[in-house]
Amino acid sequence: MTTLLGRRRIIPAAVDVDTKSLTESNVHNNNHHHQVAGKNSHHQHRLARQRSFRKDIGHVATETYLITRLTFTLLQYLGIGYRWITRFLALACYAMLLMPGFLQVAFCYFFSSKVKRSIVYGDQPRNRLDLYLPTDIHKPMPVMIFVTGGAWIIGYKAWGSLLGLQLAERDIIVACIDYRNFPQGTISDMVNDTSQGISFVINNIANYGGDPNRIYLMGQSAGAHISSCALLDQAFKESGKGDNVSWSISQIKAYFGLSGGYNLLDLVDHFDSRGLYRSIFLSIMEGEHSLKNFSPEIRIQDPRIKDSIPLFPPIILFHGTDDYSIPTVASERFASALREAGARAELILCDGKSHTDLFIQDPLRGGKDDLFDYAVALIHSDDKEALAKDDIAPPRRRLVPEILLKFARRISPF
Repeated sequence: MTTLLGRRRIIPAAVDVDTKSLTESNVHNNNHHHQVAGKNSHHQHRLARQRSFRKDIGHVATETYLITRLTFTLLQYLGIGYRWITRFLALACYAMLLMPGFLQVAFCYFFSSKVKRSIVYGDQPRNRLDLYLPTDIHKPMPVMIFVTGGAWIIGYKAWGSLLGLQLAERDIIVACIDYRNFPQGTISDMVNDTSQGISFVINNIANYGGDPNRIYLMGQSAGAHISSCALLDQAFKESGKGDNVSWSISQIKAYFGLSGGYNLLDLVDHFDSRGLYRSIFLSIMEGEHSLKNFSPEIRIQDPRIKDSIPLFPPIILFHGTDDYSIPTVASERFASALREAGARAELILCDGKSHTDLFIQDPLRGGKDDLFDYAVALIHSDDKEALAKDDIAPPRRRLVPEILLKFARRISPF
């Protein structure tokens, strides 16, 4: 059961031809023609499959090279630090424990015809996005834009593949936006990339079967921070006179923030104690003087965006009560600041959930998932046909044994 506390919820852990006129020669020639045509068609189809397979393999190699290169660049920048090394080793063990599920998701990501990878939305190296399409697009479908987390350093669009695949099964198109990470870019680059990606989806998703009037936005962890900054930036643009904008915050039906941090001033020391050293964090955020500018909790109180507040979509913040990477109070205070500014905000606390439970372990576990069910129900709230299909939809498949999930939770560096 879900307990309602005002606008706060706590989710407990739980053409006909006369053949007689043909001569034998004509029959023979026609049969021969069809046989040749059939062989040619089969040959062309086989070549197409081979080209597609080679393309997929090439894409895997390109993506692997990108991740590896960025990892070594990051290692050179970070240097050696005890806390960082221990968390890196914990991350490696965490990934190994969940590998049975990750491999299944990766296979679908690289080889499913319903996943459109690396669609270009801008002119920067990582201005790419992935689209996850439902099997049957018989009418314009709702769209979820997802911005992945990764401590502003290891974020990558493929991290949203599990969410994308599972929502696509419920007839929701998912667009996972990639953006420049540090040290390839700093926070303003990340926010600009994300805003440009949102604009691309809003203005082009109809070409892929999406409904431009039913677009939702979700961010997780650092992605929640970046996407909320993009919303605030857009609000400032729309509050200015004569500013040209390519999208509007009013075009977002609802915003979901998962385990995000929204006041950087409160998080600098906390992150430092967990291995994201203060010097690195301030470099990502372009210096200590910029922390307020990239803190949505503070910026929402700026009187200059007062006229844009009514344009804001409903904002739903999810946070686990056992989240040690970003404390629960981060979402609590942001929700309060939003309400004080006049925005519609709801806080949903998930009892006993860690930073990665909501986004990784629970989806890999399969079955019922309060966050997933809540999001799907909200997105389909004005579509009776979709709601009826949701009622009879089979439970999500388990991808990882429970014992591995429990070990992974214990060793998780997040």
